[in-house]
Amino acid sequence: MQYTDNYLATLSAAELGREVSAKHISPLEVVRYFEDRITERDPSLNAFTYTRFEYAEQEARRLAERLAAGEETGPFAGVPFALKDFLPSKKGWTNSHGGVASLVRTDPVDSRFCAAMERAGGIPIGKTNAPAFAFRGTCDNLMYGPTHNPFDLTRNSGGSSGGSAAAVADGMIPIAEGSDGGGSIRIPAAWCACFGYKASVGTIPDVKRPDAWSATHPYCFDGGLTRTVEDSAILLNYMAGYDPRDPVSAPQPNIDYTQAMLRSVRGCRVAYTTDYGIFPVKREVADVVRSAADKLRLAGVTVEEATFDIPYTAFELSETWCRSISIDTAIELRLMSEGKIHPAVDPAHLPKEFLYWNDIAAKSTIMDYYRFNTIRTELLDAQERIFDRYDYIISPTTACLPVLNSDDRNTLGPTEINGVPVEPLIGYCETFLQNFTGNPAASVPAGLSSDGLPVGMQIIAKKHHDSDLLAICHTYEQIAPWRDLYTIPFNRKIER
Repeated sequence: MQYTDNYLATLSAAELGREVSAKHISPLEVVRYFEDRITERDPSLNAFTYTRFEYAEQEARRLAERLAAGEETGPFAGVPFALKDFLPSKKGWTNSHGGVASLVRTDPVDSRFCAAMERAGGIPIGKTNAPAFAFRGTCDNLMYGPTHNPFDLTRNSGGSSGGSAAAVADGMIPIAEGSDGGGSIRIPAAWCACFGYKASVGTIPDVKRPDAWSATHPYCFDGGLTRTVEDSAILLNYMAGYDPRDPVSAPQPNIDYTQAMLRSVRGCRVAYTTDYGIFPVKREVADVVRSAADKLRLAGVTVEEATFDIPYTAFELSETWCRSISIDTAIELRLMSEGKIHPAVDPAHLPKEFLYWNDIAAKSTIMDYYRFNTIRTELLDAQERIFDRYDYIISPTTACLPVLNSDDRNTLGPTEINGVPVEPLIGYCETFLQNFTGNPAASVPAGLSSDGLPVGMQIIAKKHHDSDLLAICHTYEQIAPWRDLYTIPFNRKIER
């Protein structure tokens, strides 16, 4: 079978896996195709920190032998995937903790994403860019520099899983790893027109040691960036589960998420908010998302504007997030300085904003932590009052369009929107609230701005209702297909 230049790049991971399983194309041909595409296109994007092409070809040959023997190889058979260059994700490879030169070390274990993808037949091909300690909503660092947005190379891909989102949106791979402590899957999904799914707390186990609770304040999640809801549903089939070593892991229902996503959402009620009553939001972003949300009415869904009673400003809440997520990094830096874990980090390799918040976290008192927990509780209560009356909440994923990349390897978000001060690390993102509460949340492509920049719509479901969230996301995907958006990055000219 003959393929046009972009054909394989346009396929979802599931579609590509079906082509390989049907023996229409060999795993080695697939891997070499994407190797060539990465080699050609990544210099303009800076999405990958490194690639492992020889390893990928070796695994492709092994998979071909299994296929020839008639073995079941999984729904992602032969699908190349990328891992996030942040925490350990592939035993024997290396991670840089998000572009921190003094923290480059060998991965001691596979991440849950990597293990799930390999069980599903996927083949790891490299690692993607992220900011230091994944601590911001943009993708830039002092070691590798910024990742460029495939829709506009002058702009940022979003973070922290920005290299993964850019690689998926540009067709260099169909699926990539993401992690989400404040929106790090959903933010770059919004800015690169990908589908970014963050599961409910307890759905995907996350075993941490020596502190089993280190990913709970706020809740941090593993997951992936895809171009279709089906790919994320398959991924969740392989990543979800129960592990008692994770203190928040919940027993999982016996469910196939690819079937669950086909459920009808007719009769469901959606609470729409532009800003939760607290975020300043660019008018064009609000208009695009409101129009997208209204399309769900075609599926028999009630969409109503809702009022949230959150007694804090967005600036106060974003600073609370910065302080709380710095608890664990401040502890980690202390242990490094004492020689108990990793080599000691060189402060010159870390952005000043990261050092600032780690210093605040290290100097915080017990009452500061009490305040964090009470704020988080009030947010939970405010949201649950909405869920008393509605099945879903919809909002913009981010309050602004993708920002311009800085030339100092320290790209930040805006400091103001509509004349209102904004915390530049996370304050322009309407995502981190769900990391405080643990609800499942996804970003779906809502459309493009007048300048051709992607806008994301965040959809949130009740806690432990992941199948419901996938169902409404898939419903929206059928009503307002977004795959044609990728013709923009796929057709961009490559400078030679």
